[in-house]
Amino acid sequence: MASLLNSNSTLLTALIVGCVMMAASASNFYQDFDITWGDGRAKILNNGDVLTLSLDKASGSGFQSKNEYLFGKIDMQLKLVPGNSAGTVTAYYLSSKGSTWDEIDFEFLGNLSGDPYILHTNVFSQGKGNREQQFYLWFDPTTDFHTYSILWNPQRIIFSVDGTPIREFNNMESIGVPFPKNQPMRIYSSLWNADDWATRGGLVKTDWTQAPFTASYRNFNANACVWSNGASSCKSDAPSSTNGAWFSQELDSTSQQRLQWVHKNYMIYNYCTDAKRFPQGLPPQCRMSS
Repeated sequence: MASLLNSNSTLLTALIVGCVMMAASASNFYQDFDITWGDGRAKILNNGDVLTLSLDKASGSGFQSKNEYLFGKIDMQLKLVPGNSAGTVTAYYLSSKGSTWDEIDFEFLGNLSGDPYILHTNVFSQGKGNREQQFYLWFDPTTDFHTYSILWNPQRIIFSVDGTPIREFNNMESIGVPFPKNQPMRIYSSLWNADDWATRGGLVKTDWTQAPFTASYRNFNANACVWSNGASSCKSDAPSSTNGAWFSQELDSTSQQRLQWVHKNYMIYNYCTDAKRFPQGLPPQCRMSS
């Protein structure tokens, strides 16, 4: 009987510890992020479940992750500024520091009421960008939360919206295209005024009578290699499965079809088809299948 009680007690202790660990690993903006600017315009609400950024004529606001990551699958749910958001930009991205930084960008360019947001994407490697692709969305991103994801592994970067891939940037170092793989990056987000360029090339200005403008965030999740004290939490010499399926994930045939659907129906700009911009010839990665 005593041994049964002891085994039950051990099981209960294990369950309690397991639940505590699960709770600790759940998304919490107090634990995972620091508000970095905005003088009170960024707020963490609902015991850490929600973060809001706001913008008025005096200032925008922003936050960054406490952790740095070197590869990962990063998910965040956003609800964008509603109504007349012209001139505003909500940026959500990964970036390293320094003059030869790496960066993986989502930027949401506001627009007049009734006009669609533009989702702007870019990839920087060793300080070089100029790899813009832009999309409309197939829903109103201001009425509810939607999930925006970056999958970043040694072979590719995949941008997804609600699980639908919209862009793939493959590692093409073999043809001389630098790929982000050596610099750990933090997650950043900001809401700011960019009415000199954001909406119709700067023709439409921010209507400050609509301020404050507010964007909301929830359900952050990172299946990722955390970089700390010069080392990764992932095992470089271990099988990919040890680090998680995302570490070697690629688009299957269904995902490829969905990607093509997005490109056919919702892509509005692709640097790889902008011959006027590159009179010396398109970048080498544009001549590849991806």
